[in-house]
Amino acid sequence: QVQLVESGGGLVEPGGSLRLSCRASGIVLRLATMRWYRQVPGKERDWVATITRDGTTNETESVQGRFTISRDHARSTVYLQMNSLKPEDTAVYICNTDWRGRTWWGRGTRVTVSS
Repeated sequence: QVQLVESGGGLVEPGGSLRLSCRASGIVLRLATMRWYRQVPGKERDWVATITRDGTTNETESVQGRFTISRDHARSTVYLQMNSLKPEDTAVYICNTDWRGRTWWGRGTRVTVSS
């Protein structure tokens, strides 16, 4: 059974930073492509960033230069470092992977950027 458990969300002022974590179990992290999405209530889930099995990273244009995705194989954890946060980054951030023919989602961690 694959489980993805996010943590690290919270309330932060504009310009601040947060580091989100996604602890993965039931997969071999170094063999998986991992993604972060975010969702605002009432809107579609939007892709934020990806790290592939060979370590290639990509981010959506609106977060490029501010967000960085990384991973720690020993901890089976994927991170999303978020800097220079803006109010429009407020959302629930959700971890995702495809493993053995299925798509898996975590429950998310809430990020609120507000003064």
